[in-house]
Amino acid sequence: MSQRFTLSIAAAALTLGLAACGDQPQEMNGAGVKQDAVPYSGVGKSQYVQSGWSTGDKASWEQQLKARAQYGQNDYTRMSK
Repeated sequence: MSQRFTLSIAAAALTLGLAACGDQPQEMNGAGVKQDAVPYSGVGKSQYVQSGWSTGDKASWEQQLKARAQYGQNDYTRMSK
């Protein structure tokens, strides 16, 4: 009885282990979210648009990203001396 129980537990563990190996990759670029527009095209008129950025202008979009990375998210430049 004990050997039969041990074998059934081992078979169940093996079955669950093999089932976990069959997981499909979950990538966003395959059949996931598709972005039709370029990132700098914007969403239209919004109250959250940063001043100095014009919709559809790639150069101003890149400049705004550089400014945000340098002054808003860089802790070394935000620290007071």
